[in-house]
Amino acid sequence: MWMSCANTIRSGAAPTRHTDMTWHLYLIECADGSIYTGIAVDVQARFAKHQDGTGARYTRSHKPVRLLATFAMADRSSASRVEYHVKRLSASEKRALAQGRRPLPHA
Repeated sequence: MWMSCANTIRSGAAPTRHTDMTWHLYLIECADGSIYTGIAVDVQARFAKHQDGTGARYTRSHKPVRLLATFAMADRSSASRVEYHVKRLSASEKRALAQGRRPLPHA
């Protein structure tokens, strides 16, 4: 399920944030077979940034091909802690995680 929690702009007003700020851990498959791991509130917008070359340095040199999976997290802190553990997994372990064959590490 995709959730869009991007900033909204009212005419003449400063950007405001939606009250639903659900953080997500996401996995992106790159053209070379590697799997990039990141966190974001608006995963679709972040994936678009990776694709257009304005995302993470890693995805500038490893072309993002597709979004493999997203996982809703309790908050940013939990998302960061889980991201830390997932980034240490091999590409095959990350694929198993995306396919539901491996449990998500605990925060």
